[in-house]
Amino acid sequence: MPHPDAKPRLAVKLLDERLRDHMPRYATEGSAGMDLRALLDAPLTLEPGQCELVQTGLAIHIADPGLAGLILPRSGLGHKHGIVLGNLVGLIDSDYQGELMISVWNRSQSDFTLQPFERLAQYVLVPVVQAELELVDDFEPGRHGNDKQGTGQRGTGGFGSSGRH
Repeated sequence: MPHPDAKPRLAVKLLDERLRDHMPRYATEGSAGMDLRALLDAPLTLEPGQCELVQTGLAIHIADPGLAGLILPRSGLGHKHGIVLGNLVGLIDSDYQGELMISVWNRSQSDFTLQPFERLAQYVLVPVVQAELELVDDFEPGRHGNDKQGTGQRGTGGFGSSGRH
């Protein structure tokens, strides 16, 4: 059994030697994500509304089916410059072994120039639970604690039915 403080080990393949000095890493002890950088030969200008697929030059094989990787936007790029992920969140399955790619979208009204090796996104490792589906004719009222009145009707009103926020 692994030590409780043991960190998962991920196999990382460098697809471009220029990244050796720009490997993903955690900025602080409390960081949840490792920064991924843009593998570009020259600056890339994104016009308003433009979406491009940017290489990272890295392949990461998680191997453990109990884990998955998430590619998330960097909050500063999103808030200050309108640069977010084209697919909002990238999900990397444990058995994927190809290059990590970042779909980058300029949702602002101004051009944005992405520089080679600029920090573009974050890679976060998360636990995965695979469920088994059980086909039922109806749900048992109040079984999961979300149904305070015991009516079994929670969620029948559709989006936003539980209130404004």
